Amino acid sequence: MDRADFVHLVRLSEHDSADDSARYRRGVALFAALGYAWVISCLALALGVLAWVAMPMGSARFSFARGWAAVFALGLLWATLRALWVRFDPPEGVPLKREDAPRLFEALDRIRERIDGPPVHHVYLDNDFNASIRQVPRFGFLGGAVNHLNIGLPLLMALDRRRLLSVLAHEYGHLRGNHGRLSAWIYRTRLSWLKLDESLQRSEGVMALASRAFFTWYFPRFAAKTFALARQDEYEADRVSARLLGTGVAAAALTEIAVKGHWYSEQFWATHWARAANEPEPVGPFAGLLVQLRAAPEAAFARDALRKALRQVSDVDDTHPVLRDRLEAFEEKAGLPEWSVKPALHMFADKGERWIKHFDRQWCTEHASDWRQHSQHLARVRERVQALAESQGRNNADEMVEWADLQRHLDVNADVRDRYERALALTPEHTGALRGYVQMLPPLDRASRLPVLERLHEAGSGSRWWAAKSAVELLENPESGPHDEVALKLWRGRLRDAEEAERRAWDELTDTPFFSQIAHHDLSDFEAGELRVDLARCQPVARAWLVRKNLHEFPWRRAYILFLDLPTLADDERYSLCRHLEQTLSLPGVALVLWAGNSPTAQDIERHVKHPFWQRSAR
Repeated sequence: MDRADFVHLVRLSEHDSADDSARYRRGVALFAALGYAWVISCLALALGVLAWVAMPMGSARFSFARGWAAVFALGLLWATLRALWVRFDPPEGVPLKREDAPRLFEALDRIRERIDGPPVHHVYLDNDFNASIRQVPRFGFLGGAVNHLNIGLPLLMALDRRRLLSVLAHEYGHLRGNHGRLSAWIYRTRLSWLKLDESLQRSEGVMALASRAFFTWYFPRFAAKTFALARQDEYEADRVSARLLGTGVAAAALTEIAVKGHWYSEQFWATHWARAANEPEPVGPFAGLLVQLRAAPEAAFARDALRKALRQVSDVDDTHPVLRDRLEAFEEKAGLPEWSVKPALHMFADKGERWIKHFDRQWCTEHASDWRQHSQHLARVRERVQALAESQGRNNADEMVEWADLQRHLDVNADVRDRYERALALTPEHTGALRGYVQMLPPLDRASRLPVLERLHEAGSGSRWWAAKSAVELLENPESGPHDEVALKLWRGRLRDAEEAERRAWDELTDTPFFSQIAHHDLSDFEAGELRVDLARCQPVARAWLVRKNLHEFPWRRAYILFLDLPTLADDERYSLCRHLEQTLSLPGVALVLWAGNSPTAQDIERHVKHPFWQRSAR
């Protein structure tokens, strides 16, 4: 099923849900039962054939055909039993006991009592900026469920006690009542289908092929038909959180998570990895994270992060509604909250000191090799900066821009405006210099920034999208000055044109065969080092292959395909990670990120690309 058909089915499910919620839920349950009917029918067929084969066993009438039927039935029986008893990986994280965090467990008990829900069987602490509850089927398709709650250490540092409890109440809300039981059953079924599909992909034989064909047809339709149910379930869980803690607390928690989560992903990790420039051995991040999260976010950054979060639109890639929709459901006005002062980590017996040390040690162990490689890369950057500084009187525009960019890489606050100015004096329309120079200007200074963005937009097609996007964000920001309708209309039109060109480039990148029009990547040593750091930070990535994609319509565009080996993730997790990396990787052009699976396989990639661009070293 292609994406357009999937989106169409999702929209139909949303309309059905809005028209008649009860009928929609019955339809979802029946379609979910169809998958079970396939498995049970296969089981019945296998047992029936075996019974037919066994009937003449006492006589001499046993034939060659019956022998082949027995082989077929045994293969079908084995495949069906595997489907009925799907094994699930245990949740990641450290199991928490009641004595580790007595106040946390007491709060969970109170939430359960007020919701009248099932117990949380296991609580885990991990290092994600997130909290989640997961129902794992106890006996595969045969029934039963174990509830696992994961809480991230960074989230405990970022929120105070009441806001954390609103998050936990939301997660617990997924288990509530009759609607919760249906949603939980659908969720468990989805997990089971994913694991079964993963198992079948590794299997050979006629029955595995038949089952794969059925689930190739069935699972995308199942995901589309259940999308509205999953989206509704998020709103229901939000209402549970609001009922227990109040809409004000729930809305403040969501907003604080959006702002601090953006800071955590965009600024904290880049700053932490930059420490490798002066510290060759890995440094644990979480002790420093606690100190930084105790301070309020910088006001301008917080306002910008909130604006970006509120501009997001809910789509079919994620069942979670966006922040704006969730706040509107609460009937709460969007705005920055009072920041949490006392972190929820104080709910732990020792205020979390033991766990900070534990996760710091674990992080250093897991990233020791990557950190040392990055430290060596930064040492080479420093050597290049020194060489460029010594030859500054003879540097051309490209070298001046390289010097400035590398210096900013070593120190994000470095003042290198004079180097970009020198590059522009040598080559007035140098796109790299214009882009670097505009970033050195005061962020809200329209009078200074817009003329430079105008020059950048006219300097070359490759910079038009970035220039238009930056100009529109500046003009839409009320803190940068009064509303300028004429300028905003002009730049919005330019942004639409640039986005259309980007879409055509993306269509060519994604619609052509993976291994056609490819060449060896053209990254400089600095650009390659930046990408390797990004890959080292992404723990699920074991190997990566990189190629440049030559676009016929846009031969001047730098475009890439990055193939990843993600052995520890399920396909839906791989999909989400690849889409995230397409938006966040440090690459000088658009990138399509794919994982090694059925198409393309790791063997296909190795045959066409030969050597990995990056490979995780043994610890």
